[in-house]
Amino acid sequence: MKKRNIPVTIPVLILLSGCMLLQTACRKDLLNQDPTTELATAQFWKTEADATYALMGAYASIRPCFDRDYYFDGQGEYVRTRNANNSTTSGNLRLGDAYNNANYNPSGYGGSFDKMFRYLYGGVNRANYVIDNVTTMLQTASPSSVANLETIIGEARLLRGLCYFKLISMWGDVPYIGHTVANDVNEANAEIGEAPRTPIGQVKDSIIADFTYAYDKLPLKASALGRTAKPAALALRGKVYLYWASWKKNGWDELDGFTKNASEATAAYTAAAADFKKVANDFGLTLYKGGDPGEIDTLGKADKLPNYYHLFTPKANGDPEMLMVFTHGGTGTSQGEELMRDFAGRSHEGSQCWVSPRFELADRYQLLSTGDFAPKLVGLNPTTVTDARTRANSAVNPASYAGRDYRMKASIMWDYEVSVGMVSLQPTGWVPFIYRTWGTQVNIGGANYITYNTDGINSGYAFRKFVRNYAGQGRGDGDFAWPVIRLADVYLMYAEASNEVSGPLPDAIDLVNKVRRRGNLPALAAGKTASAAAFFDAIEQERIVELVGEGQRSFDLRRWRAIERVWVAPGNGAGVWRQDTWGANQQRYYQNTTFREYQQNYIFRIPPAERDRNPNLTQNAPWR
Repeated sequence: MKKRNIPVTIPVLILLSGCMLLQTACRKDLLNQDPTTELATAQFWKTEADATYALMGAYASIRPCFDRDYYFDGQGEYVRTRNANNSTTSGNLRLGDAYNNANYNPSGYGGSFDKMFRYLYGGVNRANYVIDNVTTMLQTASPSSVANLETIIGEARLLRGLCYFKLISMWGDVPYIGHTVANDVNEANAEIGEAPRTPIGQVKDSIIADFTYAYDKLPLKASALGRTAKPAALALRGKVYLYWASWKKNGWDELDGFTKNASEATAAYTAAAADFKKVANDFGLTLYKGGDPGEIDTLGKADKLPNYYHLFTPKANGDPEMLMVFTHGGTGTSQGEELMRDFAGRSHEGSQCWVSPRFELADRYQLLSTGDFAPKLVGLNPTTVTDARTRANSAVNPASYAGRDYRMKASIMWDYEVSVGMVSLQPTGWVPFIYRTWGTQVNIGGANYITYNTDGINSGYAFRKFVRNYAGQGRGDGDFAWPVIRLADVYLMYAEASNEVSGPLPDAIDLVNKVRRRGNLPALAAGKTASAAAFFDAIEQERIVELVGEGQRSFDLRRWRAIERVWVAPGNGAGVWRQDTWGANQQRYYQNTTFREYQQNYIFRIPPAERDRNPNLTQNAPWR
């Protein structure tokens, strides 16, 4: 009996198949196709078009597990997510969003990702369905069809590897399912309902095999926006090696049976560096606009924004920097991205500021003059401190932000910065951001304005990154192609991996400087590359400002075992207060946090409901 996707009614781990995930697709002209898993096998899988049709369904099903990873940044120290459960459960969003009901605060998040776990396995099952059936097609395919069918298998294997990579990054050992689950209910329950957790090393090897196959079979350039090519497969394989190296170097104490191994770490760092170097050098890829910083406007104006800002708008869709993306259809497709809704305030089509910068982020943007950090900003209350708006280094003095990394103006807004307001798909003119004014009439330089209504913000900053500055699309109708991995990240990961093996290398330093150049910063000073430790600090700094809001920081902190370094040690009675630009305490984290709670932040809880169904699905140690 040939296998196909199992019905969603079977009560086992992998049941969230493609038909319960998103049933529309990722891009109007590419992935807007109904799932094929409900079609009888005998009526389908006849032509290359059938195989492509099914692959597009796999992309559509897997996209909702990756295209809102910016919420994970809330688990770090530079981004705040406001009531993230509500932000991903509104009725106008995707049915059963994988990010729902999860915690994106800096602590206590590891026990609330049950839906992500299930949906990732749904993606695995959907990818397996394509792989198995197209492999069968190959047995009788004409020679002219073989290459295209192998490409389709390569893309499906890349998607499967992507799902498993997130699974092991969060949960460690997970059940490995490498084929489509049987259609028969009893057969499926017997197979999946008793599947044990596979050791992480074995799952990692399978992911590497998937990405290697994809690299071998995919074209040099993607055939359409949203599909993948060789550089993406190689970059993702390098990233798996890098994470494995990090775990083997730093340990993963919370994962039963996992041990450090310096030689394994070195081998994995070496393999990662080799993959990243090939991506950087062998495909003719460049950063967006050649890495040129572009133009920047004066303080308080935004007619000219740096190239880094435009990188996160549809202008960059299809750009070589974007190695792999998940596409969105835009207006009228029910497939739009939610970036403006999540990052902007109510003055932008009634958006809701679910994600905003923390006060501490601003200090990470370095000075153009020195290429190093400015004196720390000081929070001052302008209603009680008479010179708060003019005092040097005051966080509410706009002049304090002059002469900094161009990525600052492209990423965040501080007092008296402006953006284009929008209502009912029409522009309403410039709206100035002034913290705590929330849609107030103000006079600036003799002109009257209504201030930016960002009532969900408690830090003193709003994001500009990801917020559209053109009319015609509602808050959830964007068509930006969300980056899964991009070239700047590869440059920084190459620097990190090679630094672990050989210390600062000239080509690694050059790549970090290319990333810095887009911020119009000078090259790294000699002291920043004088040792492996100093260079790592410089790499981490670039990862913070280059990748902010892209869902990388919390995964970096865990693989580096850096939570205690960033916050405080277990049992600290004071914890860490997060403040705003007015100097007020807003939230306190890691106060009297126990060692066990720290452990729970390094590894996620296996969903209890899945363990109830499967007696062989053991629980991670901190959650027992």
